[in-house]
Amino acid sequence: MAEHNISGQKAEEKAALFLQEKGYEILERNYRYKRSEIDIIARKGNTMIFVEVKYRSGNSYGDPEASVDEKKETHILSGAENYVFDKDWNGEVRFDIISILRDRTIEHFEDAFG
Repeated sequence: MAEHNISGQKAEEKAALFLQEKGYEILERNYRYKRSEIDIIARKGNTMIFVEVKYRSGNSYGDPEASVDEKKETHILSGAENYVFDKDWNGEVRFDIISILRDRTIEHFEDAFG
């Protein structure tokens, strides 16, 4: 397996643990629908949260969260729409980004697409 895939998996695991420590229930990991992949789907209270995890070993190319562009958002929104429909979810929905740099702590951007 490529090193970047291993780093990505470790970052997603770290993000999932971070969310659980904050009281989130992890519902799905690496949910796929057509061209969409959602790293983490979680729930806290009456809110379902779709989380994109971004990891970089350094910030010479900018902060990890900056790499979530409009195209990526569109794919995540499509996958989330399908998931909400499939689960017949009627509660709130939110889109977050968790940014992880090797040399600093996790940053959690709530309602990142809003």
